[in-house]
Parts: sequence; structure tokens; C-alpha cells
Amino acid sequence: MGWFVNRLRRKIMRQPFPAAWEEIIHRNFVYYRLLDDAEQAHLQKLMQVFIAEKNWEGAGGLELTDEIRVTIAVQACLLILNMSHDYYRNVTTIIVYPSEVVPPPRKISFFETALHPVEPPYPIVGQAFHRGPLILVWEAVLFSGRHPGSGYNVVYHEFAHKLDMLDGAADGTPPLNTRLEYRKWIKTLSREYLLLRKDLEKGVGIFLDEYGAMDEAEFFAVATEQFFAQPVLMCEHAPELYRLFREYYGQDPVARGGK
Repeated sequence: MGWFVNRLRRKIMRQPFPAAWEEIIHRNFVYYRLLDDAEQAHLQKLMQVFIAEKNWEGAGGLELTDEIRVTIAVQACLLILNMSHDYYRNVTTIIVYPSEVVPPPRKISFFETALHPVEPPYPIVGQAFHRGPLILVWEAVLFSGRHPGSGYNVVYHEFAHKLDMLDGAADGTPPLNTRLEYRKWIKTLSREYLLLRKDLEKGVGIFLDEYGAMDEAEFFAVATEQFFAQPVLMCEHAPELYRLFREYYGQDPVARGGK
């Protein structure tokens, strides 16, 4: 199976990158301009495999186009540009809605006791399931790619969740290589997460989106957004967190000229 899959991937990567796809990238993903020629070429190869392997579905009346696939793929693949990876093996289906969507109400399972009222569903722009599809809203995807300095990127956020889930748990700690890396990760991430919560309680100005204070998993996803979208701000306010993410992703957005 592995040999056959690798053979198919090599065949895909030997194909020329469509000129129309590159035009889409330049139009919808501003960050692409910060990459050097070698990085852009590598990113294109990742995208070709990613787009070919995933099952893409339009929902809410949205017709899937190359523009949608390419705009999502370039942002998702940026995260794994310099990582050991398997093209997000835990992402099989990507469902895209045109605009904010309200998911159906969650049902109580047969073995579950409802101690509190089930919260009504609220509009979402993205959602990642541990054993299920990844949902994105096209309006949010397009805004994310065209406005990198906003600090907001729904594609980075949801695909960071899928990286986190690779070890079977959404806890803000993705699979790492050594015990030392785990200790360093947990120490740094936990400290910054607790600082964010304390600052929110005190009403102090914060540099990360407050959504990251929900739990460690959301903190990792929100911090990933800022690492790529507002790296200078993260480097100034949380230099150890920035170094941790620089080591994990194998990239240095500040050195590239990110804002």
C-alpha cells in the first residue's frame, strides 16, 4: 500500500504545475510572495498531491472550483512545508460552504447523561472533526488568504487542529519526536495559555485572540494563526512561544519579512 501510494504521488508531482493555479495563488494568497523560489516550488508539489488525494465536497449550493481547491490547499500545505508529514492523513474529506453555516443540533447519545442543557448550535466558519470531515466557509477562506496581517486564518486554524489530532487527542500537543520536546512543549504552551487566561480575567490587553483561552487545543490553533499571520507580534510578546513554533513548523516567518 505504501509503495503504491508513493508511486502515485511521485507521478502526480512530475506533472507541471498549472499556470492557472499559480495565478489563483498570487490573487488569493498574499503570503506566497514571502517564500523564496525553492519554497514556492516545494509548496506547489505538496499542493498537487493534496488536491488529488482529498475528497472535495461543495455544500449549501456551492459549486467546487479549482479556485476554491487551490486557495485552501496552498494555505493548508504551507503549515507542513518543512515538516515530516503524510499530507494530513487524518483529513479525507473537505466540505466547503459559501458562507457562515449553522450546524445541526448535537444529539445526546444513548450512553450519555445530560447534566446541563445542550447548547444550541451557532454559526461557524470552520470545524475540524477527529474522526470526520473538515468544514470550511469559502468567504472566510478567501478573506484569510487575501488579508494575512489580520491575524485571522480559518485554514491555518482548522488544519492546526488536524495536526494536533494526529496522536488521537485534541489537547494542544501534536505528535513530537522526543520526551525532551514534549516537556519543553507542555511547559511553554501551558504557561502561555494560563497567562492568556489571567490577562483576560484582569481585562489586560492581549496579543492573541481570546478564543485561544477556551482550552489548550484552541490555544494551539489560534497561536498557529498568529505565528504565520502576525509573527512579529508573537515574537515580541511571547518569544519562547515563537521559538517553539519555529522549531515545530521548521519555518521562521519573521525572517521572511512577515508582519
